[in-house]
This record gives sequence, C-alpha cells and structure tokens, in this order.
Amino acid sequence: MRYCTQCILPDTRPGIRLDAEGICTACHGHRDKETKIDWPARERAFQTLVAQTKARAEGYDCIVPVSGGKDSWYQVIMAKKYGLSVLAVTWRTPARTEIGQRNLDAMIKNLGVDHIDYTLSPDVERRFMKAAFEERGTTGLPMHMALFAIPIRLALQLRIPMILWGENPQLEYGGNELERLSDTLDTDWLARHGCLESTDADYWCGKEGLTQSDLLAYQIPRNPNFAVRSVFLGAFFKWNSYENARIAQQSGFDYDEQDLKIGSWDFADIDCDFISLHHFLKWYKFGFTRDFDNLSVKIRYGMIDRSEAINQIAHKGWVAPEKDIAAFCRFQEKPESWFWSVCESFRNTDIWVKDAGVWHIPGFLIPEWHWT
Repeated sequence: MRYCTQCILPDTRPGIRLDAEGICTACHGHRDKETKIDWPARERAFQTLVAQTKARAEGYDCIVPVSGGKDSWYQVIMAKKYGLSVLAVTWRTPARTEIGQRNLDAMIKNLGVDHIDYTLSPDVERRFMKAAFEERGTTGLPMHMALFAIPIRLALQLRIPMILWGENPQLEYGGNELERLSDTLDTDWLARHGCLESTDADYWCGKEGLTQSDLLAYQIPRNPNFAVRSVFLGAFFKWNSYENARIAQQSGFDYDEQDLKIGSWDFADIDCDFISLHHFLKWYKFGFTRDFDNLSVKIRYGMIDRSEAINQIAHKGWVAPEKDIAAFCRFQEKPESWFWSVCESFRNTDIWVKDAGVWHIPGFLIPEWHWT
C-alpha cells in the first residue's frame, strides 16, 4: 500500500490514484475546487438551470433526496433559496435511528417541504442485504441502489424535471479530472460508481429468492419518455461538510457527540444503524477505516495537518461498531459469528499478511499499530 503524501488516504481506496509526487486524486479535487473552478460562474450556471427547470415544470420543480442528515438539510435550504419548489424523497432505512427520525421530522416542519418517506418491504431488504453482503461484502449496496433509483422513478412518474443530489463524490473523494468537473449523475455514472459494484436490480433477481417484482423500487426505468436533469449541487457551490452542518444547525438540525457511530465526524452517519457496516468493511477490503476519510478531508480544509491526523488514527486504533453489528445480525436472524465469517471472507490478501496467527498489513501508515 502507498499513502498520499498530503492526506492519509491509501491507493487501495476505490477511485484513488497517486501521481508521480504521491498526491492523490482527492487532494487534486480539492485543488480543483480552489484553483480551477470559477464558483461565481458556476452559481450563474445554476441560476440558468433553475430558470430552465421552472420553465419545464408541471408541478414540483425538483426532487431532493433526503435522509435528514446535514447535507440533505443543506440541499433543501439551497433549493428553496433559489426559488425551487421541492419534493423531498427519502428511502426509509429499516434501521432508522431516533436522532435520524427527529432530524427528518424537523426538516419537514422547519424547512416547509412536502415529503415522501418511501418504505420497502423489510423482508425484501433483509434478503437483498444478505445476498449483497455474502456475495460482494457490502451491506450498503441495496441502500445505495434504492436511494438512487427511487428519486429517479418518482421524477419520471410525476414529471418532475430535476433531481438535486448533494456532493460529487469524484470531486470530494477521488476521481479522474473529467469526473471531478462533471455536474451530472446519470445512468452511466451509476454504472461506474454509486457503490453498486457494477450491478443493477436485474443482476440480483433469483438470489435469495428475489423476484423482479420484489426489486421494482430498485429498478431505474429504461427508455423514459420524459427527460429528467439529475445534477450534483456540489458542482455549482463549493462543498464543505462542516459548513453544511453549521447551516443546517441554524435551521434545526441536531447532533451530539454521543451519536457518533463510526469515523470521527459526530455530525455524519447518524441516521441509520447499518451505515457504519458499509464503512466497516473497508478495513478488510482496502486496509483503512472511516477515520482515514474524515481526517483526510480535515487536512484538505486546513483544520489539521497530516501528522496530527496520523496521531489521531494511532490513538484511536481499530474500533468495531459492535451495537450496529448486533442490530444487523438480529435483522438478518443470524448469529454474530456469521457476520465475522463473511468479513473474513473478504479480507484482501494482496495487502494483508498472516504471521504467527495474526493478520497485519506490511508498511501500514502507523508502524506501532496494535494488530489483533
């Protein structure tokens, strides 16, 4: 493994590439935000997009996919600031947290938006999550497939001309230059990204007894007869997770250090008991934790330096989200030994080596790491 010389991300992270100087594509994306993108011009482009959208609208101007988290508050706030009539749409996680429900309720009330809380069959979600976890080592694939497909399906069916997503992950977390500067989330983007492992709903038919009817909500309609513009808000306004949280708090978004589930951001990943497991498998597959992501962003924002980030990683060590693992196993009606067995099956032996019965990563960022 090689690590970025500016942040602490390893080259094993999907989408990350290191240049000849050892600088990763995510750090280059931050450089683009500061030097290559003309943000006043991007705002003007957004105003033009708003005018075009409103000219086509037959009812709502746009759908904003929301979870109740700080970013979706910011998306709704910005949409309404620029005069868009919003239909907020949520994929309802089968493991919504208490703070997640409170924030979603407060968003609807305080920001004054119409809202659809889209609930899928818990049995279908259970079987789909089991299939995705055992075959691909990701509990989050069904979640991402649903949260991408449901807004697109509703926009087409209700003839809503725009979907306003949040950040462009390729700009914020690593992607090539063309992807970093793109503003569009379309089917081609979903085929390459979106945590879908290059699969679609049809791929999962027959697995765990799932039928095409079971997976309707996960399917994106083919050959639609209505054009929907699907864009990243972060392509038009400089994205900053801390600033988004501050703006959301001013309108009623709430979080507490006790809500922290994984990583080092106490304002993120708090809406669902299962999202921590999506991040947790990075350790086995890619040899890093959620903290590497969060702290690398803080480095780019100039909030800490690289040595401080490394010290924080070393001090915290490896932490398993035990309560969330237990909740997931109850949902699956499986023993926790099953969860750990599946995790082990995805340990990446290109980077992990077993010595005297203990797995470790040669050349790991923290030499004195306590391997267990």
